[in-house]
Amino acid sequence: MNEHLFDNVVIVGGGTAGWMAAAALGFVLEGSKTKVTLIEFEEIGTVGVGEATIPPIIAFNQMLGIDEDTFVRETNATFKLGIEFVDWLELGHSYIHPFGDFGHDFDAIPFYQYWFHRALAGKKDDLFSYSLMVEACRREKFMRPVRDNPRSAYAGINYAFQFDAALYAKFLRKYAEEHGVERVEGKIAHVDQDAERGHVTAVRTEDGREISGDFFVDCSGFRGLLIEQALETGYEDWRSWLPCDRAWAVPTAKQADPIPYTRATAREAGWQWRIPLQHRTGNGHVFCSEFIDEEAAKQTLLENLDSEPLADPRLLRFITGHRKKFWNGNVLALGLAAGFMEPLELTSIHLVQTSIARLLTHFPDKRLNPSDIDAFNTRTLHEYEKVRDFLVLHYTATRRDDTPFWRHCQTIARSPDLARRLAQFEASGRIFEETGDIFGTASWLAVMYGQGVEPQASNPLIAKMSMERVDALIGKVGQTIGHAAEQMPTHQGFIDEHCAATAK
Repeated sequence: MNEHLFDNVVIVGGGTAGWMAAAALGFVLEGSKTKVTLIEFEEIGTVGVGEATIPPIIAFNQMLGIDEDTFVRETNATFKLGIEFVDWLELGHSYIHPFGDFGHDFDAIPFYQYWFHRALAGKKDDLFSYSLMVEACRREKFMRPVRDNPRSAYAGINYAFQFDAALYAKFLRKYAEEHGVERVEGKIAHVDQDAERGHVTAVRTEDGREISGDFFVDCSGFRGLLIEQALETGYEDWRSWLPCDRAWAVPTAKQADPIPYTRATAREAGWQWRIPLQHRTGNGHVFCSEFIDEEAAKQTLLENLDSEPLADPRLLRFITGHRKKFWNGNVLALGLAAGFMEPLELTSIHLVQTSIARLLTHFPDKRLNPSDIDAFNTRTLHEYEKVRDFLVLHYTATRRDDTPFWRHCQTIARSPDLARRLAQFEASGRIFEETGDIFGTASWLAVMYGQGVEPQASNPLIAKMSMERVDALIGKVGQTIGHAAEQMPTHQGFIDEHCAATAK
């Protein structure tokens, strides 16, 4: 038995981040001497607006041994094949960012290079029709990938989920408690720290209980009860890149069968989300308070709902950015306590998930090796910067100049890394996945091209092929994808057969 192993790990705060951490730590520490305690220090009302994810959440569920159909059923979830962006390039234009590839490679050259070669020769059609995920979205179809035949058109299906965040936390709480996590309810009144290092030693609740720990995970939300209020870690403000700082959120009644994708519609001074669940729809309006006041932003949301609200809209205020240290001393911050990236590409839960995975990789003991902490912080910051750049791409690659907000977005400076990626794509149509990327080649292609960035050249090796052969290759891919999408079951039909929720 490792004498340096923690005796007590304490998670401060519940919600999605807290119970994801509790489920993972309960699973990996079960059978050890380490006790895991989660403190939910206040009941936070939820308006049930829904939350969406990106595909790596499947790996998190698989790590915990969670049955997917049970998870979907218990969280009123739907499946998600991509995100539709409406009015981002210009008013009246839309495109879908899919979770799967475009076509497939020929002779080690990506399919999209062949498509650009043909388009540059004046034979341009719809690039997005060569994505099975896009065509399935357009037809409201869904199925899971075929695993036993890599040549199947369905082998590359990639998906995520849209679910009720409150039900997800409840689902994970049950799992965590079954794996030994103890839940304590109470509001924290005081944080004890040792005089020498400033490390947190215990938290005290208003009713006088003391919960001691060797290591703390701060999931207390924007306030950062431990990471900021106790340790004064500091915050890096990224509003110069991502100026939106408010969001109204409201659930609405289910109007029709849920679609297998999330929708993000650009508005006068921000954008509106729509997340369809099995039993209702989540909606919200993310906006910049410098360009629209809160009441006008709320009215914009209410005027653009497709069914009646089920609650009063709730206002969220935030500053895009991150703590200067995600892990400080014996406190690691997750979720909103760590930072905030607006939900345009639905990365919030993913950033929690990757931080948990990174914590397990760098899992400390009582000696708290500084090199492990530094490595965690460096890797996490790199990931946040990658997400930031991808979000900035959406705001800066646009023809929108019809409102002061969109004219301001055209003045936002791109990071050197984002500028380099765009320059490379514009010059040669090349996209390369890089270390730390959350979003792969297909994602960069969809958003860059979907928002009007077009390459001036393609891979010169394609020029040795006749245009007739290029046409034939592209045509065969299009036929295969169209036929495959048509044969898929409907999204609602798949849910009805495998994982329909009971009324909640």
